Amino acid sequence: MADQDFDLLEKTRTKTEKKVKRPSLYRVILLNDDYTTMDFVVYILRSVFHKPESEATRIMLHVHRRGEGIAGVYTRDIAETKIDTVHRLARENSFPLRCRMEKE
Repeated sequence: MADQDFDLLEKTRTKTEKKVKRPSLYRVILLNDDYTTMDFVVYILRSVFHKPESEATRIMLHVHRRGEGIAGVYTRDIAETKIDTVHRLARENSFPLRCRMEKE
């Protein structure tokens, strides 16, 4: 390859390379209520957020005592999907469990 061709290739490569920006992350926060059972909250944390039993219990107790707690941190689309899943499962099981997301 001639030196001119190599220089042109390097200039082209420099122009097309772009920094990839990491997506923003969002906390999914479970909110306490007076009706949803502790067992159901643990079930949600295990099935939707894939937490081990001990961590799910710890988070559930935190939510119960403090009024809210972080279930996980995800990209926007995943956080929204998890929130929709929690709300659907709660509704199907006649619980008022709610959660929200906030940007980290």
